Amino acid sequence: MTNSIKNIFKTPNRRNLLKVSGAAVLTTPFVSRAWAATTEINMLAWYGHGEPDIVAEFEAANNVKFVSKYYAGGDNMMALIAQSPPGTYDIILSDGEFVQQLNAAGYVEEMNAADYPFDDMLHDDFTKFPGHWSDGKLYSVMVRGGHLGVSYNKNAISAEEAQSYSCFWKPEIKGKLGHFDWHLPSLGMISLYNGNGSSLWDLDDSAWAAVQENTLSLRPQVGGYFDYGGTFNGLKNGEMLAMCGIGDWITGVLEKDGAPVGSVIPKEGGIQWTESYSIGKGTEKADIVKKFIQYMLSPTGQVKSAQMLAYPGFCITKAGRAALIEADPAEAKRSHQMDGMANEPISLINDGRIHYRDIPKQQSLEDWNDFWSEYKNS
Repeated sequence: MTNSIKNIFKTPNRRNLLKVSGAAVLTTPFVSRAWAATTEINMLAWYGHGEPDIVAEFEAANNVKFVSKYYAGGDNMMALIAQSPPGTYDIILSDGEFVQQLNAAGYVEEMNAADYPFDDMLHDDFTKFPGHWSDGKLYSVMVRGGHLGVSYNKNAISAEEAQSYSCFWKPEIKGKLGHFDWHLPSLGMISLYNGNGSSLWDLDDSAWAAVQENTLSLRPQVGGYFDYGGTFNGLKNGEMLAMCGIGDWITGVLEKDGAPVGSVIPKEGGIQWTESYSIGKGTEKADIVKKFIQYMLSPTGQVKSAQMLAYPGFCITKAGRAALIEADPAEAKRSHQMDGMANEPISLINDGRIHYRDIPKQQSLEDWNDFWSEYKNS
């Protein structure tokens, strides 16, 4: 995908889509033509999920049109739903750790586990993912994921230095460290740097104070706090030489186009982001939404997800990974999605080096957000 940087902020047409995707066309049971009036599906998601490289084939085959509202960060997602009339969104893409809040607020419908390929998941955790179930009932299905760690410019930080979050304090990058402007990933990384490991989200008063102290000590290094586009461009242009709070979902797009950047899981461990689909409460389009979620979990959908122009992600099904290796072995190798490779995603989870992103256990999200605002204004 040599033109992916050029395409990331514009919509490719379907002819270009076939050239860019590189994916084999796989026959699936999820496509059937209809000649009635086009059905609009209102989607709330991170940028990219409603773009043609992901949805065009499904739209054409099922006579539907996705109308997408994009957000950045789970807090922002919750606010958008709260401000909208019930039933506004037919399908909601959520960070895995926020599904429990969606369910508690009554924003999503119960789902039938038998409708989805849980027996094909690459890891048992993906089937019974924390927060997706409540009282034995399913409310969301994971469709993709990725890892967060040290993201850096290889000309400014060596591979050896990148093996620890301590590289963010490197004097030579003062004023050139950026933050993705969302508290959970960055503060989670500082918690890992402090040695909290699997308890990174479950901090007592002393541990929380230590995370705040170390975060504030990083402030002289920081050159800015960025949204998706700013994060992407800051690394692309070399204005930022490292980014805290991100991973291959940003650097992977740039790396494929030759930029000297990369992301690694350091010795202190990394964080897994997961993205999951829920059916919006009160929608009248639950059947076609279910069909779309099944499509995204099919081998075809998993390949499209891994190759997403906006930002890449890991396949989470066995059949999806096999399809990616066949259709795009270069991307499978680049992202370590091959059995036996160093830093293979499932092996990292099994080795205890990856921790699922979560919400604070002993503080509120407001506590973390308030500190994040204080940090930015310090």
